[in-house]
Amino acid sequence: MSSAQRVWLITGCSAGFGRRLVYSALARGDKVIATARSLGKIEDLPENTLVKDKAENLRLLALDVTAGFTAIKEVIDKANTFWGRIDVLVNNAGYGVPAILEEGGVESIKLQFATNLYGPIDVINAALPHMRALKSGTIVNVGSRSAWKTELPGIGPYSASKAALHALTETLAIELAQFNIKVLLVAPGAFKTEGAYNYPWDNPNPLPAYDNIRTASLEKMGSIRDAIKGDPQKAMEVVVDVVRGEGVAKGREWPTYLILGEDAEVDIRNKIGKIAKALDDWQDVIRSVNL
Repeated sequence: MSSAQRVWLITGCSAGFGRRLVYSALARGDKVIATARSLGKIEDLPENTLVKDKAENLRLLALDVTAGFTAIKEVIDKANTFWGRIDVLVNNAGYGVPAILEEGGVESIKLQFATNLYGPIDVINAALPHMRALKSGTIVNVGSRSAWKTELPGIGPYSASKAALHALTETLAIELAQFNIKVLLVAPGAFKTEGAYNYPWDNPNPLPAYDNIRTASLEKMGSIRDAIKGDPQKAMEVVVDVVRGEGVAKGREWPTYLILGEDAEVDIRNKIGKIAKALDDWQDVIRSVNL
């Protein structure tokens, strides 16, 4: 394996960003370990026209990120034997089902945290011993602009899980710097992936009091889906550029935050503006509570 080649392990490769990232990384000459909860959903990858002539650089593994640390470590350890290293770990597997907070309750929140937060923690902790041994590596956590744009009924469980992943990623970047391991938070807006804004609602306890707001939210999500401009393949090309330090990333500092999509930029700037206004409007009170 050449020194320029990287070995990627990517979760959630059955569709969406994960599958497209497989295409992009292989196209740059890198090696990829593609994983999915069900192996059957990625068994077609070696015969895909974008992969076929690079299939020798591809390995497939079943990995359920909610299986718990022991089971996940077994898969990651096996992945490490393929080429003797894991250079880039991408936590892409995600789960997002809308639910009104009172209707979905804590069980809906637990389901989304299991995949979007606890799973990535287990995968990272299983991979870190291999990366620390090499004193190099990159961890990419795929978050969401929804961690900032939370003012949409039904999105609470998902946005909370992604906000928690964002906070975790920021801490990881500090803790892992001593091992020469870089950490990148990717926060995409709306992109035309297979499941974009198309999940059924988790509604185990429908309450008539929320009928109006639920209906309005469903319509809003439908309009977002119809207006999506983001190209997921272009987005994953940028991720590979940043990880490899080439293309649009050549000569730039490591970003830590990689915001993708005009809508994501608008939403995050709006959130920054709201927080800044609250600080300005309440500055006297904020500073009045010292001993």
